[in-house]
Amino acid sequence: MRRLKLIVTHRFREKASVFLTELHPAQDAAERTAVLGALRKRDFDATHHCSAWREGVPVSASSADDDGEPAGTAGRPMLAMLEGAEVTDLIAVCIRWFGGTKLGTGGLVRAYTEGVQGALAAADAAGVWEVVRVLRIGEIRVPLAQAHLPFTLLGAFPAVAVLDQAFDGGSAVLRFECPPDLVPTLEQAWRDRSRGGLIRWN
Repeated sequence: MRRLKLIVTHRFREKASVFLTELHPAQDAAERTAVLGALRKRDFDATHHCSAWREGVPVSASSADDDGEPAGTAGRPMLAMLEGAEVTDLIAVCIRWFGGTKLGTGGLVRAYTEGVQGALAAADAAGVWEVVRVLRIGEIRVPLAQAHLPFTLLGAFPAVAVLDQAFDGGSAVLRFECPPDLVPTLEQAWRDRSRGGLIRWN
């Protein structure tokens, strides 16, 4: 998962219409609203300000807006590009100045897709991404007499980090974090070691 550090832009012309796509860091609704408000004020003469955004690590919310273009021809293609690039906590705004020639639904989808593609490529070239690791939090609960078992198991996986251990009555509770792709392997290893025990994931 990647998070944008700086604003990037991509501008092109398609059949007399001018498209300007901007990617802005934005981690919540207030920041997205501020970005859109500023761009609408700056480019008040534009025909459309279409947008798409993603939020959270892992992604917890996303949306898209066609801003008057035919339904599904702008915002959704833009969002699809953000999803494919595995980026988050940003808003993409594609500003269009209509040049007098209609593009048709297929042409609009291609144009708005190209806008975000170009902006993502510009971000890649400028090296303005921050890599964000998405980790899963796991919890193993065992009787006190078996408190050593989770430590022994998790110690065999360098990518796993123990967060804390607590004692609750007659049980020991161990919390840890690990990469998502390791989850199935850990679950199977713990079932084998504990004879059917389960890991609770948050």
